[in-house]
Amino acid sequence: MLHDFYDSDPKRGFYGGGGIDARFLYQPAILALWGGLPPDTPRWGAGFKSSMARYFNYSMPLLSHATCLPLERNMIDLDPEVKDAWGLPAIRVTFEQHPDDLKTLRFKWPLPVEETTFSAHLMGTCRMGNDPRTSVVDRFNRTHDVPNLFIVDGSSLVTCGRQQPTATIQALAYRAADHITERPERPERR
Repeated sequence: MLHDFYDSDPKRGFYGGGGIDARFLYQPAILALWGGLPPDTPRWGAGFKSSMARYFNYSMPLLSHATCLPLERNMIDLDPEVKDAWGLPAIRVTFEQHPDDLKTLRFKWPLPVEETTFSAHLMGTCRMGNDPRTSVVDRFNRTHDVPNLFIVDGSSLVTCGRQQPTATIQALAYRAADHITERPERPERR
């Protein structure tokens, strides 16, 4: 992990920063799926097998860790028209990247940058906060509207802070567990 560009620098003209992560490939199939083989590589048969044997041990992906800054209009709700297999409203995702997100990516990545369409760490759907009008869970990850329901995952974080969020999620889970075990005999909300 390279953190040379982790900190924000106002001279860059945008807020963000982040890490650059180099990893080895776990399976040969990932090399083929991620487009890591030369363009003229056969996609099947002996030529494909030979290329995989040749290139797999000399390949690694570079990933960029950045942050999607929160926007108030980004949300997940129920679609009023689309139904799932059981006839219930389907989930609808409304997402737009903050302009600084794209500036950060263009600064760190020489290839064309497009809007993000996937993420390894999904966050922000159950915002943490004190006000039930603007958040879903309190500081212990307990929901404001359903007594003693705790949501302990990345959804309470509105951003990952330009880094892998796993350790923060684990810390919040430990804190929620401590809160739950301190008050097992008290069914009230707080």
